[in-house]
Amino acid sequence: MKFSMIFEAQLADPTPEREHQVIHDCVEQAVLAEEMGFDRIWAVEHHSLTQYAHMSASEIFLTWVAARTRTIRIGHGVVTMPFGYQHPVRVAERVAMLDVLSGGRLDVGAGRGATRQEMRMFGVAPEDTTPQTEEALRILAAAWRKPELEWHGSLDIGPGAVLPRPAQTPHPPLFMACSKHETLRTAAELGIGALVMGFAGADDVRAMRTVYDEAIAARDGSRFVSTEVNDHFSALCPTIVLDDAARALRLGTRGQRFFAESIAHWYGGGPAPTGYAEDEDHVGALARERDALVARLHEADIPARPVDTGTYNADHAYGDAATAIAYVERLRRIGVDEVMCLIQMGTVPQEVCLETIRQWGETVIPHFRASADAT
Repeated sequence: MKFSMIFEAQLADPTPEREHQVIHDCVEQAVLAEEMGFDRIWAVEHHSLTQYAHMSASEIFLTWVAARTRTIRIGHGVVTMPFGYQHPVRVAERVAMLDVLSGGRLDVGAGRGATRQEMRMFGVAPEDTTPQTEEALRILAAAWRKPELEWHGSLDIGPGAVLPRPAQTPHPPLFMACSKHETLRTAAELGIGALVMGFAGADDVRAMRTVYDEAIAARDGSRFVSTEVNDHFSALCPTIVLDDAARALRLGTRGQRFFAESIAHWYGGGPAPTGYAEDEDHVGALARERDALVARLHEADIPARPVDTGTYNADHAYGDAATAIAYVERLRRIGVDEVMCLIQMGTVPQEVCLETIRQWGETVIPHFRASADAT
């Protein structure tokens, strides 16, 4: 099992000064992650989502981290692939250049960038996001596998070489953001890895793993985007770990509440999130907000699914190291290939993020490395 971290560059009460600091804080966390034995860091790409994600140019962030590190893998989690955001050839060039400069340490996830706010900023039509994301993946794989690219689909490209060639042969591993069972099936049919939200808890992760495995077993290979198949399943794990387990729970659930309300704001039109006092009952607040969301969905005759309400579930790796080990053990038994730690949430202080990374590196990760060595 692999261990990684994902960065949104979230912050409450943003100002230019705080925004600049949180980006540098994310770099500090990523560098420490390598020292503490993490296998990979991921960076999102979002646009104009104030508070929720200030990581708009993740290729530059990842390049900066790559220059500060030597062994940890770096991942786009994800690149927004619809053509209005960026031309697929430009993505292929940037990815290959970073793969070369990092010594072949890059992974590439694809996403739709499907909030109304992001689509408005780039003139992207909602109905184009799904087909263009799949076509972009096919263009990328073709651009890297062939000495010369020629493509005639929604876009007419080439013929011409896409340079440089990536360091990994024939190209970096491909992934897709999967928040629904439908996208999990798509990722399996395309032969690419799944990056799944784990907020709804271990039981929902188990259900998603089952959907992914069943789709892998049923596919015939006709929709593969590349000759290289990547059946890697990564699940999000919100976590804050401190010696003071009660404070870790308070800070973790406060951060998650901020995260949940940010998603509700940008994806569902809810009110903007606010910061909260550390000593509030955030577990109770998350439960009340989840119940209110379920009621609204029922009123609108929409089934309440984990994908809608999962961000309000507080049962995660918040506490001391033993608590985190117990939660990760649940994920291990499910068959998760990679535990993707979400530590940097908008209200979590930098010193708490760094201490959490140290606790994982000194206690949690070694526990599972030792278990693997014993078998």
